[in-house]
Amino acid sequence: MSTPVRLSKRLIELISCSRREAEIYIAGGWVSVDGQVVELPQFMVADEIVELHPDATLAPTLPVTILFNQPADAGLNPGDIQKLISVDTQTTEDHSGIRPLKQHLFKLIPGLPLEHNAGGLSVFSQDWRASRKLMDDAATMQQEYVVEVAGDIIPDGLKLLNHGLTFNGKLLTSAKVSWQNEKRLRFALKGIHPGQIVHMCQKVGLQVVAMKRLRIGRISMGKLPIGAWRYLKAHERF
Repeated sequence: MSTPVRLSKRLIELISCSRREAEIYIAGGWVSVDGQVVELPQFMVADEIVELHPDATLAPTLPVTILFNQPADAGLNPGDIQKLISVDTQTTEDHSGIRPLKQHLFKLIPGLPLEHNAGGLSVFSQDWRASRKLMDDAATMQQEYVVEVAGDIIPDGLKLLNHGLTFNGKLLTSAKVSWQNEKRLRFALKGIHPGQIVHMCQKVGLQVVAMKRLRIGRISMGKLPIGAWRYLKAHERF
């Protein structure tokens, strides 16, 4: 049996590249060990078969943005949520064309947090441009929620939900609120403050049973299953 060495060293011996180039190839998911992709340059190998993918490139790995259908669970903190985004929870219907890499699951910054106790579309990004846009445009970017409610709405309650309610002493901006059925309301509104939707419903005699965010700006959750994620496609914009 051969003496174990770092994968990067073995690759250098195989293709006569520099150490830096070997690390880029490995981190980019272009190197396999016995047929399995390994992204860690320090991975130890002995007699295993190490191969470089024929399409391997030294182009830097681009940052990604991930769309996640977050389960509604009051016990989840931001750290717990990100643990749900793993290699195993990527939807099989991801048609972004992006090669999945483990490094895509690290250094993800959450954008536009969900309302408390809500589930649905969440965004996590490595791309500072996407994170900056979500932050800068938070007050003007429309979000869409479906809200299940209980109770009886007061007279003119739907009209008040669309315009006329206050929150923390300030008049809320106009919203688009309509009934989906007798127990579900659709909210399309901008500049959401934490707790705002629950407050709005309470002011018109309704109690919130459940909330799900369906859309942020121009990006819709679509048919993404609960607990699954996909990459934001290159042409998609918030």
